[in-house]
Amino acid sequence: MEGPHTSTAGRKPAMSAGQIWNMSFGFLGIQIGFELQNGNVSRIFQTLGAEVHELAILWIAAPMTGLLIQPIIGHLSDKTWSRFGRRRPYFLAGALLASLALFIMPHSPALWVAAGMLWVMDASLNITMEPFRAFVGDNLPDRQRTRGYAMQSFFIGIGAVIAGALPWVMTNWLGLSNVAPAGEIPETVRWAFYIGGAALLSAVVWTVLTTKEYSPEQLAAFEAARHKALGLAPRAAASVQRSAGQFFAGGLGWVLAGAILAAAIAVGRSAMRPDWLGDIDIAQELYVLAGLIAGFGAVQLAAGMLRAKGRGESGFMEVVNDLFAMPATMRQLAVVQFFSWFAMFALWIYGVPAIADYHFGASDPATRGYQDAGDWWGLMSAVRNGLAAAAALGFVVIAARIDRRRLHGLNLALGAAGFAGMLLVRDPALLWLPQIGLGIAWASIVSLPYAILAGSVPARKMGIYMGIFNIFIVVPQLVAATLLGFMLTVFFDGAPIYAMAIGGASFALAALATLFVEDAGSVAKAMPAPVGEAA
Repeated sequence: MEGPHTSTAGRKPAMSAGQIWNMSFGFLGIQIGFELQNGNVSRIFQTLGAEVHELAILWIAAPMTGLLIQPIIGHLSDKTWSRFGRRRPYFLAGALLASLALFIMPHSPALWVAAGMLWVMDASLNITMEPFRAFVGDNLPDRQRTRGYAMQSFFIGIGAVIAGALPWVMTNWLGLSNVAPAGEIPETVRWAFYIGGAALLSAVVWTVLTTKEYSPEQLAAFEAARHKALGLAPRAAASVQRSAGQFFAGGLGWVLAGAILAAAIAVGRSAMRPDWLGDIDIAQELYVLAGLIAGFGAVQLAAGMLRAKGRGESGFMEVVNDLFAMPATMRQLAVVQFFSWFAMFALWIYGVPAIADYHFGASDPATRGYQDAGDWWGLMSAVRNGLAAAAALGFVVIAARIDRRRLHGLNLALGAAGFAGMLLVRDPALLWLPQIGLGIAWASIVSLPYAILAGSVPARKMGIYMGIFNIFIVVPQLVAATLLGFMLTVFFDGAPIYAMAIGGASFALAALATLFVEDAGSVAKAMPAPVGEAA
């Protein structure tokens, strides 16, 4: 199959604005699905009987699914080549499953069903999303990658605007009810999920039908030409192999750390005053965190056993080995990603209960005030993401003139200010002000780190490294899901608004971490395009 362009100079040719648009359009649908999930799942959980302190642990399904799915899909899509392409079969399969989940979730009859549907929905969205990240790295040369990821960010913003506004529009423009009997999902939420499912599938199908892909052989030739132009030595055919002893040593350390934490939780729980937290048991979240720590050690022990037996060629071993052989730029970005996504997860989990309690004075999900707060937060999410879409277009121009990492650090600092504004602004009508900083930061998070990363990893492993990179999105979400409920309960008397304060502090740390990132693709980005090509 012929790629997006036919190269005559050995270098990967530029794509036109229309081709980049079509290649990125599927992200419109993906983000509609994610934003409906992010903006309404806590609302659905509480409607079905969940307490505020239980939300974080119920949300653990989303990051856990991404942790398992994205590296696997990245590895498989790197190895896939058929008449349907390399990444596109995964786009379509994930979109079909995610659309089905969107239709089913608002009909969940019980909390456990809704929690299970979150697993299905998030897994399906991840199957679609991960190859889309690698798609830009596959198809665009270094000098256009910021533009490509910014276009994805633009569609992320537009999709989120649509999804965020849907419940509010249906209540205030179409007259549908946003209140339902106890234990039932409001009509506005159900219809938002129906429309979102149809839009998701339609947008992804558009990209599948309008965009071609380069073959693995073409990508290898482009990468060789790029290395020659930059004066770089070709990358080794395989990553540096981690020894069985290294895997065993690391694995035992992590398992021991998890066991020590679990023991400390048990001792602390038995010593806790019975009346300190009333009927709230916060130990379950901490036990999950201990299990995750030990689980990472168990993965290394399994890899060590396979390596010791000479069975080091499986997909599992390739993913685990590549995790420990990441380029330096990817390691540095991992720190930035950790604090960035910890903050965003705090916003998604606690946005609705925070403004319902702090700005509307309504903490009971069965009241109209709470449901009005949910609709208003959806509209504020639309404002935030509309600003993100506009900011993403601005990055295309700004990133060509200044250092991408410094731009990302500035954007994250603006996001920290936005979180602070959530506490300082008490009038719900003025909540659009904090969304300015949060929107700019969000546009940056979903574009600039990927543009920086794509220039530092080999083309043949673009999918697997994008999947591994997602670990540093997922791990902070898992930490947030296990620690946020504990932190709010112990330090802030369970008040959800203080999740915004925690998010602001996390964004500030992410901004500082960007100062230590090396942009490995900056030299290639600055190279002039061949005569006759678009920049």
